[in-house]
Amino acid sequence: MSATPSKTMAALWMAGWLSLMLVMAVAGRETTRELSVFQIMEVRSVIGFALLLPIISRAGGFKAVATRRLPQHLARNGVHYFAQLGWFYALTLIGIGQVVAIEFTMPIWTAVLAATFLSERMTLWKIAAVVLGVVGVVMIVRPATSEINPGQLIALAAAIGFSISMILAKSLTRTESALSILFWMIVVQAVVGLLPTLAVWIWPSPRLWGWLFVIGVCGTFSHYCLASALRHADATIVVPMDFLRVPLTATAGWLLYSERLDGWTVLGAALILCGNLLNLKPVPPVPAPAR
Repeated sequence: MSATPSKTMAALWMAGWLSLMLVMAVAGRETTRELSVFQIMEVRSVIGFALLLPIISRAGGFKAVATRRLPQHLARNGVHYFAQLGWFYALTLIGIGQVVAIEFTMPIWTAVLAATFLSERMTLWKIAAVVLGVVGVVMIVRPATSEINPGQLIALAAAIGFSISMILAKSLTRTESALSILFWMIVVQAVVGLLPTLAVWIWPSPRLWGWLFVIGVCGTFSHYCLASALRHADATIVVPMDFLRVPLTATAGWLLYSERLDGWTVLGAALILCGNLLNLKPVPPVPAPAR
């Protein structure tokens, strides 16, 4: 199911991912004030399933999402569920800009795992993109004290989980459609979270239902964008593009929640952008072995 390699198409799909994830971070901050993270995740899956049904119908019914790689889907979405759980919980402990910034240790793990298990090439430009992105993130986070907040550790654990999920998703794109990957993500995570949700369920207010619907829409179609981007480019190209979410989220945190935004944040954002531009440079072909 691999699409024609295209960094331009990958960048366009990642623009959709960035926009939807930014909105979901704000919606997540609003809903975690009153609702359990388990409940937020479960409602998100149910709404996502309802949104996906018309698309599945147009694609030819459930045969369009049939798979022979169920164990891989289970592994990928089990890891992703607990990483997402940690991500939402971290939003209750630290600022949204810091949560997303810490999340971007993920490309370090992704690059290593992709080179190890997917045989992706680690070019000089890819390494430079990751390094510049990480330096930019450090400039934005700049812990004010030596004390480590538990939210930071939870966000870091979530980042490692997301990197494993990313590698498994890239592997799945070799045989599975973006629709199939998204369908199984929703189904597996709905099943995993059902019992914990029933144990903590409270009925949301109309305002919270609105935010939950936003999370359902963004959580569903953001992953469709991500899976589509991975079908057009290597994980080591796609992931550094996601660095742009750090300055975007930091700006949203400043505008909506009066979180810190200063010259260091601007400089960090500039380094992240430079890293993304380097990452889009064409990769020279591997010389053919001499006969």
